[in-house]
Amino acid sequence: MSEAAYDRAVSELDRWADQHQPEQPGELAPRVSAVGLREFLARDIPAREMLLAPWLPKSGLVMVYAPRGIGKTWFAIYTALAAASGGEFLGWQAPAPVRVLYIDGEMPAVALQERLAIGVASGYEVAAPGSLSIITPDMQPDFQPMPDLSTPEGQLLLEPHTNEADLIVVDNIATLCRSGKENEGESWLAVQGWALRMRAMGKSVLFVHHAGKGGQQRGTSRREDVLDTVIALKYAKGDEAHKGARFELHFEKNRGFYGDDARAREVSLVSDEKGNAVWGWQHLQDSTFDRVVDLLNEGLSQKDIAVELEINKGTVSKHSRKAREAGLLTGDKGGKS
Repeated sequence: MSEAAYDRAVSELDRWADQHQPEQPGELAPRVSAVGLREFLARDIPAREMLLAPWLPKSGLVMVYAPRGIGKTWFAIYTALAAASGGEFLGWQAPAPVRVLYIDGEMPAVALQERLAIGVASGYEVAAPGSLSIITPDMQPDFQPMPDLSTPEGQLLLEPHTNEADLIVVDNIATLCRSGKENEGESWLAVQGWALRMRAMGKSVLFVHHAGKGGQQRGTSRREDVLDTVIALKYAKGDEAHKGARFELHFEKNRGFYGDDARAREVSLVSDEKGNAVWGWQHLQDSTFDRVVDLLNEGLSQKDIAVELEINKGTVSKHSRKAREAGLLTGDKGGKS
């Protein structure tokens, strides 16, 4: 490097330093705060409240994912309705109504309207103004595209609405977090930063996502690092003729709740004689037992039942013994291995 070039480089560096140097040292507040152990332990930090007990906490970050068409949007809509009304969904109770923002990225407005109307008709009373607000692509001014949560600009566009919400539903990651590559963890960092900021502000976020070909959530697993709860919806096994939606619900990550609360469930959504949506559920182990009993009474062998329900043959044998002891098997059917 020539002496002249060196002098220019030093001059540029000095100019940059002058521009970024505060006039007085006290003008800049600390950008990172540290708390000593004694002070930290003495802090009065409130216990976490629940928006929908036990899996959706206040200031919580949650994801539900599933294959296409299995019912994840139905699940998200009813979660939003229960939280906004202080109601109940699948045995999970919302202690009090909260303000919900539902951000939809792909559904036609008329389809979303129909689903919300079905939910309201099921008994959810969302009466207070602003209790449930919807952002949907078909209702944006001048046909503007939906904001991209992967960018600062998109986050800023949504800020007036997220500021007013206690629960933000992002349906779904593929359509609302569009920048970067789905399989690269670095591409998720901008959204993760936004979600952590929402949490620090006392807000909860429910992300809705697609499952990949292998059945796991699509893309980078880094998405799960900061989440409190990860829910996987999977196709229910057997009973191909079932009418309506039916799926298995599995808690793949459950921070702060255990035991029966975290057990897998079988969930169904059907219409009653009046056309109202009716949800039903039972723990998956109980559901599997009931189906084993039904198939035994139909005369299927234990081997065939294991194949039909995609479960271990030993599990079928255990359920078979339990059914016999309870007198649930008709005649001498179903005992064959």
